[in-house]
Amino acid sequence: MTRNTSARRRRRAAPSRFERAGRRAAALQRPRVVLALVLVLGLVSVMLLDGYLRAEVLGDHRVRTDAAYDKVPQRILDGGPILTSANGSMRTQSVPKKTIVLTFDDGPDATYTEKVLKILADNDVDGTFFLVGSMIARHPGIVKDMVGQGNEVGLHTFTHVDLSYQSDARVKRELTQTQLALAGAAGITTRLVRAPYSSEASAIDNYSWPVYKKLGAMGYTSVFVDTDSDDWKKPGVSKIVQWATPKKNKGASVLFHDAGGNRDQTLKALPKYIKKMKAKGYTFTTVSGAMAKSAARGGSAQSGSAQNGSAQDSSAQDNGVQAGGTQDAGAQGGGAQRSGQIPGSAAAPQGTPPSSGANTPGGTRNVNQAAHSKATGTTLYEGKALIAAVAIAEWTVPTLAVFLAVVGVAVMARFAMMLVLARRHYRQRNKRRFSWGPPVTRPVSVIVPAYNEKECIANTLNSLAQSTHPIEIIVVDDGSTDGTKEIAESLGLPNVRVIRQENAGKPAALNNGVRNASYDIVVMMDGDTVFEPDTVRQLVQPFAASEIGAVAGNAKVGNRNTVIGAWQHIEYVMGFNLDRRMYDLLRCMPTIPGAIGAFRRQAVLEVGGMSEDTLAEDTDITVAMHRAGWRVVYQEHARAWTEAPASLKQLWSQRYRWSYGTMQALWKHRKSLVDKGPSGRFGRVGMPLVVLFQIVTPVFAPLIDLFTVYSMIFVDFKASLLAWLAVLGIQLVCAAYAFRLDGERYRYLWMLPLQQIAYRQMMYLVLIHSSITALTGGRLRWQKLKRTGEVGTPTGVGR
Repeated sequence: MTRNTSARRRRRAAPSRFERAGRRAAALQRPRVVLALVLVLGLVSVMLLDGYLRAEVLGDHRVRTDAAYDKVPQRILDGGPILTSANGSMRTQSVPKKTIVLTFDDGPDATYTEKVLKILADNDVDGTFFLVGSMIARHPGIVKDMVGQGNEVGLHTFTHVDLSYQSDARVKRELTQTQLALAGAAGITTRLVRAPYSSEASAIDNYSWPVYKKLGAMGYTSVFVDTDSDDWKKPGVSKIVQWATPKKNKGASVLFHDAGGNRDQTLKALPKYIKKMKAKGYTFTTVSGAMAKSAARGGSAQSGSAQNGSAQDSSAQDNGVQAGGTQDAGAQGGGAQRSGQIPGSAAAPQGTPPSSGANTPGGTRNVNQAAHSKATGTTLYEGKALIAAVAIAEWTVPTLAVFLAVVGVAVMARFAMMLVLARRHYRQRNKRRFSWGPPVTRPVSVIVPAYNEKECIANTLNSLAQSTHPIEIIVVDDGSTDGTKEIAESLGLPNVRVIRQENAGKPAALNNGVRNASYDIVVMMDGDTVFEPDTVRQLVQPFAASEIGAVAGNAKVGNRNTVIGAWQHIEYVMGFNLDRRMYDLLRCMPTIPGAIGAFRRQAVLEVGGMSEDTLAEDTDITVAMHRAGWRVVYQEHARAWTEAPASLKQLWSQRYRWSYGTMQALWKHRKSLVDKGPSGRFGRVGMPLVVLFQIVTPVFAPLIDLFTVYSMIFVDFKASLLAWLAVLGIQLVCAAYAFRLDGERYRYLWMLPLQQIAYRQMMYLVLIHSSITALTGGRLRWQKLKRTGEVGTPTGVGR
């Protein structure tokens, strides 16, 4: 006895097949949720990167003007345009006489930079380009060609910010990110930098001076201008040439722009300027070329003459020109790289070219590119990764923007189509003379599948007992363990049969009911649904037309007095019933709701009954009937009151199953796309509409909201908010019209904005979760929702 009892206990302890399937399903969901989160995080990262490149994220557009300069040493203000640091002392250097350092700011630009490069190549001139890191990352090929052509490049920060406003960490980050972009694009780093919004050395003020000392300590050479063409003002070609010409044969660092706006005048002025200056005996070189030329002349171009060198160095110390006593910024670095040193570069004395072969990727010494160093190690690979990430962002965000714009237009068009067709449907079906044919008065069978419905079954059967149409009621108890069968039998209602079967699922229960039905029309409903007295009579009238094989009723949310219930009430009235009116006129109804639907028994048997192939057996059989040549219509006056999920967890579970089941049904009937004749109408019209507006659009709808939030935070809050409110207004109009057609009170519509913010996002996530499950080959099993039985007879339902 003891041994048998123990054996039975061991057998009971073993998990059932359904329990094992449930555990496997739960185990499969975890990685899918992780995958969904990873995809969302990846998209957010791509959007933030794209916004950062466009200075929308963390952009700082402040520009300092008219600041004091009394703390800047006079010899710096009066010095040349090249500012270096040696042994902690800041020194300026001028461009040699009759020498032009042609510099370009704000590039690279896809339209103008390549044209500028061609002009330089045609005139055998090298230039120095101060590049914005975000632009380098977006146009790496142009930068590679630029360096390969022999031009020199410098940094112009990553997002073109005024460095005098930035923290030390932001300054370092701006330069490091630009160096990485340069390493990824051209395989080099550089020691040259030009701070955005800088001009002549005489314009250095008390706020920017500490920044330049820090740059010098980090090993950078800051480059200013002597002569500004002011081409950005677009004054005309002759003015640009005139303003860019140095006076009295002096050497100059001359500023042009190859990006940042319309540069057509620059392109016309540049070749004329080069020819003019060459005719006057000028030579063109880069910043490094000018520094090497000065060094070759014995340093005569340095700020301060050798005669005053000793006194001037002493004065520099007194005026704080030396950067705090730090080590010479260009001192040879031995083992580890110093904090703040230029990434990927070997340290070398400032103002002199690196050793032969150290400055270019090809290993060939080029005096005009002496500021370059070959990028190696992590700098090179991080740079390539940055370029790749930017390429992905550059492709992804605009593509998504266009796609979402198309989706948005499609959604608005759908709203318009729904309103037009819903109005036509309402007016057509509510005409006094409208009739489906002779009244249908013969008895019908009502099938009620029930699994553990003890809370609801009595209300359901009592409502059917009040029917004004003759019916038989078949309750198919699907292996309930809570006494559902006993409750149904104890009511003692006439014309009620209770059929007991082993638990096999809702489709099997419905098929069992169809087989046992006595009449040629069968009405199917859920075990938690309540009918009005006139519901069955209204529901079966369309069967007067011989081509109609099934009728969808009007499902109503009974427990609508909670927030979740009210949200679902809005969804049922606006989303489901307005849709069904449209699909009815288009003759491609996708779903007969499980809560209320009627079928010709012959049609059900003809298509093989309720299939267990999908979790959306209602959608499955509806599409099957279309393909069999039957017409499916919507009867708005046949109302059923159903108990909607009362918690977010139950709601997620229900909608997850619905979404996944709908995808299963559409995939099962994918060949309907090529069906011919009337039976192929669903494939030609219904299938594309359902896929587009019930799967594709909702899957991508969160991206529209994500873009809206992004725009509100980083772009234009007011414009974005107004756009969102406009869309909400359109939805409110549609919802109000749907409520009017269904005779519903408008008081629930005040919850529509909150529904759009919270409830809709949840529905989107459910659909995304379902899509990932479908794409990864997952399977779901039937899920029973917990019922409360609070939806009683229709007269008790508050409207």
